[in-house]
Amino acid sequence: MDAEAPTVRLSAPEIRRAIIASTIGNGLEWFDFLIYGFFAAIISGVFFPAGNHAVSLMLTYATFGVGFVVRPFGGILLGLYADRAGRRAALSLLILLMAAGTLILGLTPSYASIGIAAPLIVLGARILQGLSVGGEFASSTAMLVEYAPPGKKLFYGAFQMCAQSFALTLAAGFGFVLTTSLSKESLALWGWRVPFLLGGLVGPVGFYIRRRVAESPEFTAILRAPPTRRPAVASLAGAHLPAVVFAIGTVVAGTAGVYLWNTYLPVYVVQTLHLPLSTPLGNAAILGAINIVLNPLMGKLADRVGAYRVFVPAVAISGLLAYPLFAFVVAHPSAGNLFAVQMVASLLGTGIAAPIPGLMAQSFPTALRSTGMAVAYNFSVAIFGGLAPLTVTALREATGSRFIPAYYLAAAAALTLALVLAFRPRVTPRR
Repeated sequence: MDAEAPTVRLSAPEIRRAIIASTIGNGLEWFDFLIYGFFAAIISGVFFPAGNHAVSLMLTYATFGVGFVVRPFGGILLGLYADRAGRRAALSLLILLMAAGTLILGLTPSYASIGIAAPLIVLGARILQGLSVGGEFASSTAMLVEYAPPGKKLFYGAFQMCAQSFALTLAAGFGFVLTTSLSKESLALWGWRVPFLLGGLVGPVGFYIRRRVAESPEFTAILRAPPTRRPAVASLAGAHLPAVVFAIGTVVAGTAGVYLWNTYLPVYVVQTLHLPLSTPLGNAAILGAINIVLNPLMGKLADRVGAYRVFVPAVAISGLLAYPLFAFVVAHPSAGNLFAVQMVASLLGTGIAAPIPGLMAQSFPTALRSTGMAVAYNFSVAIFGGLAPLTVTALREATGSRFIPAYYLAAAAALTLALVLAFRPRVTPRR
């Protein structure tokens, strides 16, 4: 038991408001972030024209990756802010930063109009988005788990993944509608900007929702504790280092899967399988909607039978099936086969993703929860997720192998199992 757990009894409306504020706001944040990846092939021609299409695409992914490189810095700064000013204040600031970055992306003129200024402005917008998302997961997860009753931490934490599934559904849905209803010329000229502009405009809505939620009861409780009894941030590199490494490990396989199966796959499908872009986007929208329901169910199952009995088998199976799934769809490229492969990967992904927020949050004391999760989550996502499309694209160009994505996913699964199983005994869960 965590000695800092609250003794107050929360009403159903209070809990409901906290869940909505965390999941909807987080969903809007991730919608803004994912839409860049879905339209990477188009954005590469608008802002990063080059004689070689692969070079143009790599520049686009490099700019996409910059958002992840700055994420750890945003996570640390905003995690510290959340651990001092509170979860509500941090979440309100985060969504405004994301909205600003997204609006800038939607409004920036093309390279043909303003030259080198265009990619530089896009780079600045991606940095704003990266700083925002860097603090988002940790602060919103802390809010969810700190509102959760005993025995339901994994279930409540899984709503974090519902938010990301909601974002995937919305972003992929926009991509599907736009790619099927507009000509290639219209899509490149203005169509791709529509979701960015709408994503930026909904920022004030998310801000309003988050300002109305009450502060987390666990965080309120530690404010009454003497400062001398609170753990120092420096302990993340000392006494709490095993928890940081453990938390990093929980994320590796999941983040690799998210960014390869969702962000990288649309480009892979067009270039390697020669299927229309609308096919993987439509599939992702359908599967994202299904996962909105499946994630909390997986979280509830993890609370009942144990997180590791759900998480470990899902990671192991996803690693073992990575090559067979890619080999099957490469050998038999069709819309139906692609959907089947995406469905298997998506179902396994819920078993991986749903327990992660609760596992991570329970690894750190309340006073360090946002900062600790931000450090671990953003390091893992930056290295193994956000840079994955760039890494895989570069390796494909160097080797000529169409199965580099599968090898990458298998390696990520192996690393997750190694870190989680090695450091699990050294982490004390705080329930």
